[in-house]
Amino acid sequence: MSAPVLTTDRYELWQPQVGDLADLFELTRDEETRRFLGSFTPTEMDSFARLTRNAGSWALWGYGTFMVRRKGEGRIIANCGVFRSHRGFGTGQGLDNVPEAGWIVHRDAWGQGLASEVMTAAIDWFDAIHGRQRVACMIEEGHVVSEAIALKLGFTRYGQQVPDDGAPLGLWERL
Repeated sequence: MSAPVLTTDRYELWQPQVGDLADLFELTRDEETRRFLGSFTPTEMDSFARLTRNAGSWALWGYGTFMVRRKGEGRIIANCGVFRSHRGFGTGQGLDNVPEAGWIVHRDAWGQGLASEVMTAAIDWFDAIHGRQRVACMIEEGHVVSEAIALKLGFTRYGQQVPDDGAPLGLWERL
């Protein structure tokens, strides 16, 4: 691809590309950035799996997360969007067969409104292309900044999931 899919006032939103692996690894390798992403230390293999899942969502469903860069810059500073995933929580929890929203922002870009700006653009694009429909997301309990972003984007909390190997997750939806 030679151009971003979307732009905002400050950011370019790109579909995942082969050359994004190193930046995606750097994004999730920072301890503070991944504090609410589960208790794991990512490897390049984990980042490769994330990259191919993101690209697969685009290939199979026509939407997925965006690699986010500041306008005119090359480094990925966030991975945000609406994508398809399978969490394995069961059909009653409502995350396995619906579009899912998510945002990961490198700590160097925290406090600048990036997630709200980019997710607003991503959700508006998703609605325009795929029609407004239920979108779910999960947020680790205690991540008050992400909860505030979810509320700003029109999500409401509908449940909780407590994984066997991690912190409790609040389940959110936008109808």
